[in-house]
Amino acid sequence: TGSSILSALQDLFSITWLNRSKVEKQLQVISVLQWVLSFLMLGVACSVILMYTFCTDCWLVAVLYFTWLVFDWNTPKKAQGFTLALPEHHSLPLLLLPNTVFCSLEGGRRSQWVRNWAVWRYFRDYFPIQLVKTHNLLTTRNYIFGYHPHGIMGLGAFCNFSTEATEVSKKFPGIRPYLATLAGNFRMPVLREYLMSGGICPVNQDTIDYLLSKNGSGNAIIIVVGGAAESLSSMPGKNAVTLRNRKGFVKLALRHGADLVPTYSFGENEVYKQVIFEEGSWGRWVQKKFQKYIGFAPCIFHGRGLFSSDTWGLVPYSKPITTVVGEPITTPKLEHPTQQDIDLYHAMYVEALVKLFDQHKTKFGLPETEVLEVN
Repeated sequence: TGSSILSALQDLFSITWLNRSKVEKQLQVISVLQWVLSFLMLGVACSVILMYTFCTDCWLVAVLYFTWLVFDWNTPKKAQGFTLALPEHHSLPLLLLPNTVFCSLEGGRRSQWVRNWAVWRYFRDYFPIQLVKTHNLLTTRNYIFGYHPHGIMGLGAFCNFSTEATEVSKKFPGIRPYLATLAGNFRMPVLREYLMSGGICPVNQDTIDYLLSKNGSGNAIIIVVGGAAESLSSMPGKNAVTLRNRKGFVKLALRHGADLVPTYSFGENEVYKQVIFEEGSWGRWVQKKFQKYIGFAPCIFHGRGLFSSDTWGLVPYSKPITTVVGEPITTPKLEHPTQQDIDLYHAMYVEALVKLFDQHKTKFGLPETEVLEVN
């Protein structure tokens, strides 16, 4: 009968929808896991494979890549490279395109194709991650974003500024974001190419000087100010930043006349649980030694398992992360800023960050009494 056919169709639709929903969730988990594994192991794994390839019949491949590596060594530092300017209408294969043009591009080998991968949208939806804009940014100015807190891996910083999953280019038209990370990552084969394709650059003075002085205007350098030291205190329910004695980014902003932009990510500390070692313990001593000599601090942390949220694993917990970009603090251009100048604008920055936190904390589940701890 007509009613039985309709009932069967409804059942079929329900089953299909449920299966699709389950597949979507699994794709989200896989997309996050691949990034976590890349973050933790891609550089070391590719270095080992490259060394091994030298001892095999494919040694020529390793030699060619190593030669390219030597030739291309300073690209992340000076943020120069090449990209393809494609015709408006094109199809694969690229080698058959008669009108393909090579053109110079400042800012490493940023790839809009990589930044727009569908995997990043699954990555975004897993938590989910949101980017909140509070003020417009002028394309005639350069900016240094202070990103807080670091969390364990800076998941919000990566998703919002190294991909287009949260539409950063549409929310801030004409602004080119560069997420700054450890320079050591760019010494590792393949990983360096992966990072540069997302517009990630080394967090060192030479690179930042280059981007803010020789790359025109409309550049936004995102610096996770708290760094490794802040990651050691990352834990669910804690809102604390390591900022009191971090003034180097303010000095850079003053030297180049770049506006300072406070940015806070609500939920960044919620996605992993960490074993916190007390000050003076052997565990904290080891972490500080790593931080001093290598640049990062090893953390003992866990999230959920790949197949179940009830088990432990490397997959972060699916907690919302909302990154709020605050109002720019206009700075003068001072070739040789004094300590008094640096202290003044640093105090203004701290005040603006606390104000930003207080204005938005209740919107994202925090009580009115919650206070941002500035260390």
